Amino acid sequence: MSGGLRTGPLRTPMPSKVEGWKDEVYGGDIREHLFRFAEQGWSTIPEDERDAWFERFKWWGLYHQRKGQESYFMMRIGTPNGRMTPEQLRVVGEIANEYASGPVDNPEFGNAYADFTTRQAIQLHWIQLQDVPAIFERLESNGMSTIQACGDSWRNIVGSPVAGRDGDEHLDAWPVIQQLHEEFKGNEAFENLPRKWKVAVTGDTRGAGQGDINDLAFEPATKTIDGEEVKGFNTLVGGGLARKEPRFARDIDVFCTPEDVPKIAAGVSALFRDHGNRENRFKARIKFLVDEWGTEKVREVLQEYVDHELPTAGENLREQYNYNAGKADEPGDYIGVHEQHDGDYFVGLSVLVGRMGADDVIELADVAESYGSEMIGITQRQNLIVADVAEDDLDAFLDEPLLEEYSPDPHPFMRGSIACTGTEFCSLSIVETKNRMVRYGRWLRDNVEVPDGIAEFHIHLSGCTASCAQPQIADVSLRGMKTRKDGEPVEAFDIGLGGGLGENPQFADWVEMRVAADEVPGYIENLLRAFEDERTDGESFREFIARHDEEELTGLVEPKETSYEDPYMGNTKMTWYPYAENPEMEASPAPSSADD
Repeated sequence: MSGGLRTGPLRTPMPSKVEGWKDEVYGGDIREHLFRFAEQGWSTIPEDERDAWFERFKWWGLYHQRKGQESYFMMRIGTPNGRMTPEQLRVVGEIANEYASGPVDNPEFGNAYADFTTRQAIQLHWIQLQDVPAIFERLESNGMSTIQACGDSWRNIVGSPVAGRDGDEHLDAWPVIQQLHEEFKGNEAFENLPRKWKVAVTGDTRGAGQGDINDLAFEPATKTIDGEEVKGFNTLVGGGLARKEPRFARDIDVFCTPEDVPKIAAGVSALFRDHGNRENRFKARIKFLVDEWGTEKVREVLQEYVDHELPTAGENLREQYNYNAGKADEPGDYIGVHEQHDGDYFVGLSVLVGRMGADDVIELADVAESYGSEMIGITQRQNLIVADVAEDDLDAFLDEPLLEEYSPDPHPFMRGSIACTGTEFCSLSIVETKNRMVRYGRWLRDNVEVPDGIAEFHIHLSGCTASCAQPQIADVSLRGMKTRKDGEPVEAFDIGLGGGLGENPQFADWVEMRVAADEVPGYIENLLRAFEDERTDGESFREFIARHDEEELTGLVEPKETSYEDPYMGNTKMTWYPYAENPEMEASPAPSSADD
């Protein structure tokens, strides 16, 4: 094990309720209990133990869905670096068709679909407990797993899905990510951390790993060692977005070669395991430990966990970053046609709000395979990439009928739209999200003129402060709230402006509070009109926002009603399913039976 000098967890009193549950059963041991409940049935989980078991099940990628959907689960499949083969993608579509159909159709997406997430994973909904063993067998026999897709451990490792293929990269990070995935998934020394542990490894010059918002990030850098320039990574710690306390990861002044990444990763993970806050889960992420200690102490303590002297940081490559960087003259994603270093091409496809019907998932796998592709990639913008398309086949590939729906050249409002799960399934969300973002995108496309030079416009819609849609790093940030309109309670959003990553990352400024959901498109229309009227030559939207102070932004434009119609204005959180013909909680068919 490459954990350095100290690898065993320090057993201390476990004061929080969740820590108590974890101390009884956690990690790989959960699986036998999960399978026992799957065999015996949902009803055999003692009611007074359900919260504990649901918390444990997360380690194996299962989240219990919200009130009104008892006995149904969301299943998250981890795909390191967002990479799959076409055959693996086909298996996901087949599993979705067979096991992920609910009692009611979604009016935009039908029934049976896959969600591609902002952390390059896959989520399936309406999963029933009795089907979990069969699904696990299917996934694992095809080289996939749900292990540690959730829970207080190493989550899915993110980065550039085209690592090793990209014609514009510092070094190939894929072997590093593979080694980290193999070493830290199912590793007993790191299976029970104080909180979730999100890791990014970026080898390209785009900044596509979005390391700034991760707990641990390895960012591209160079360092002169013994007179020679060495390519490697700088180490950043303590980023994250959740609960209105966002932090950018901080540089701890440590350079590492690709070969040393596992040692540094083990050391920082062990430091967090041993010193992270297990008393208060709201303060348990490592960003709070970095706040408390400062980067110098983090580096000093890290040295105790690593058996070689830590080199100081190298020279970073941030000035080249363009991924979600808000530049007017450079793309900020992987959408479109891009040349690989071997002369083939990868094609980035827009998947609106990251959701694709199961049949389309299977069809895309078939199409990719027919063109010789060996890799499908999921991006952190919820889109998909098909790699390895030969130049002679590009025109035929781009003419495939499926690409009319999942376009490599989408409208800017469709290209930049991200949404989390929302009240459709999530117990934390307080507003409907995915269907609403689809409707927002269509209305804006059909009614609002895009300012000159804007190829993409990022709108991130998150159903609550958990920030799964990463709203703080968008041109327009939407965070679910409630308000009253015409005397009635309605769903609403706080609105932020000007967020993004790149060389100089910036969190959005929250400038409007509790705007009724049906007035948000009008606000965006007014905002873009003001931008068009007041921008300087060549100024990007992010630059335009940055030169206004918060007071100016707050009064810049007003929300307004338009022709946009919102069918989800009521309190969707209090329904059993927002799109059911009878959505009232008492009409819920849950819990399901094994025969359903």
